[in-house]
Amino acid sequence: MLMKKIMSGNAAAARGLFEAGCEFVSSYPGTPSTEITEEAAKFNEIYCEWAPNEKVAMEAAFGASLAGKRSFCGMKHVGLNVAADPLFTLSYTGINAGMIITVADDPAMHSSQNEQDSRHYARAAKLPMLEPSDSQEALEFFKLAYKISEEFDTPVMLKMCTRIAHSQSLVEISERQNITPKPYEKNIAKYVMMPGNAIKRHPIVEERLKKLQAYAENSGLNKIENGEDNSIGIITSSTSYQYVKEACGNKYPVLKLGMIWPMPDNKILEFAKNVNKLVIVEELDGFIEEHCRNLGLNPDGKNLFSCLGELSQNIVAEKLGMTANKYIKLDENIPPRPPLMCSGCPHRGLFYTLNKNKCIVLGDIGCYTLGAVAPLSAIEMTLCMGASISAAHGFNKALGHEAENKTVAVIGDSTFMHSGMTGLANIAYNQSNSTVIILDNSITGMTGHQQNPTTGYNIKGDPAGKIDLEKLCRAMGINRVRVVDPYNLEECDRVLNEELAADEPSVIISRRPCALLKYVKHKPPLKIDQAKCVGCKSCMRIGCPSISMHGGKAHIDNTSCVGCGLCVQMCKFGAIGE
Repeated sequence: MLMKKIMSGNAAAARGLFEAGCEFVSSYPGTPSTEITEEAAKFNEIYCEWAPNEKVAMEAAFGASLAGKRSFCGMKHVGLNVAADPLFTLSYTGINAGMIITVADDPAMHSSQNEQDSRHYARAAKLPMLEPSDSQEALEFFKLAYKISEEFDTPVMLKMCTRIAHSQSLVEISERQNITPKPYEKNIAKYVMMPGNAIKRHPIVEERLKKLQAYAENSGLNKIENGEDNSIGIITSSTSYQYVKEACGNKYPVLKLGMIWPMPDNKILEFAKNVNKLVIVEELDGFIEEHCRNLGLNPDGKNLFSCLGELSQNIVAEKLGMTANKYIKLDENIPPRPPLMCSGCPHRGLFYTLNKNKCIVLGDIGCYTLGAVAPLSAIEMTLCMGASISAAHGFNKALGHEAENKTVAVIGDSTFMHSGMTGLANIAYNQSNSTVIILDNSITGMTGHQQNPTTGYNIKGDPAGKIDLEKLCRAMGINRVRVVDPYNLEECDRVLNEELAADEPSVIISRRPCALLKYVKHKPPLKIDQAKCVGCKSCMRIGCPSISMHGGKAHIDNTSCVGCGLCVQMCKFGAIGE
């Protein structure tokens, strides 16, 4: 029975997995892709898990496909970099049961450290990539992707983006398909990618790409919508298609590409013949534009639309010479709301201590990256998941004693499990005198409180295997492993200086659960004794959003204060208490 519901793109994608008979999901959380796996976990028919990182997730999904069950792995764009190793070789091996690899790009970097365009991966790996433009297409494309995967013996990449993933639209849902598992058959020539076998698989990949291109020519994924005025023809995809339709309506003909790789060359050329000027509307890189130029066309594209950030209906309307004043524009200058650590964040005391001791802090990816923001201003480098530890090792090896007694790496518990362990192994093996601080807040914080291998719970909140960070670090060859409470500034200061002074590698585990976790019990909000407050602003140095100055005196917002007590330790005049 068919039903209609309002769903986000991510929820619709998960519904597509369910309806298509997917049985195995392995992902690592990363905005804007996280909710696909969270939503899929609500279906008991699908086994779902959080993997330690994206590479592991992709390899696990391939294993399930090899075993004959339809599988899925999801990640954000930078996560695909981590999984690139299996990705390129999976193109050679092909699959058994259908396998979908979803990557979610983040134009404008709402929650990312770069703005890379994942379409290049599909072309480089010679894999098909689909790109939905709304929630209904997300559901349909995910179901279709499994058919393409099994018909052409290939993983299928499915690209989302922030707007499609998180916006909501009407979706028609149906029942789950009962898919008969494919039997596993031993095939060394297909699945063992040693050079002698791999060299024979490459021609198969090239031939498959030709067949996929023929499929793209006739597939309903790529469709032409006629317009009233052929002076301009627009080729577009994904959320850019929505902007084009909002800005132009049915004025100009549009070639909407739902299969972004390989592209339908003949359809593109035929479309271009019937318009006076060809315009490519796409976010980030000129991927479609470059392909059109390789076909001998001369479209407008990045000469009109920036390769930076997101597009909008207003930008599209302006660049196409449409009337843009019918779209709402705010005249008021909205004050910026800079990101900051929450009230009671367990990382705040540790970063204050690092700043106070003038440490060189090499940071990592997580909500603790906000330790770089004033007034703490502690973190001096953030590159990618796990890089803090590896970079600290190289930094200390390069500068020796000049750096060792003041340089630290900071990394979260989930990020440490993701890709920090290998960096720590490098320190233990090559013996740099480096201090690593693991910020253990008992959860994967930045992406919305997902479990990880150190929490003892799985994606459904059920008990699971739990990795002991102290024992793990010692087993890796680190003899000095200390645990501190980041709410205790004196303890943090003492242990930090002891470990920096030690003449061997060390790990400090700063352990306190995220203040936003539902099970965390907070103390009553603190108050300022106005008679004792001298307005010295010492309490402001920890950057707590609950503390502000009014009339020259400190003020604590009792609706957000969690009573962590850091400010009490900052005040020399005893002006703060319960």
